[in-house]
Amino acid sequence: MDSSEHVCPACGQPVETVVRRHKTLGAWVPRWVAGPCKNPKCETFLDREEESPEKIPE
Repeated sequence: MDSSEHVCPACGQPVETVVRRHKTLGAWVPRWVAGPCKNPKCETFLDREEESPEKIPE
């Protein structure tokens, strides 16, 4: 696991770490990635309060 803090690739500001999932050999495996940028001056800034939660496949 990566112990360093994630940063925005566009502006370099620290961003939160979020958990995404990917399927490997039939099992869902967590993957920690950089979250959305919260800097309003950044070109990758999301103008939403929250991201919609992922739907869990059945």
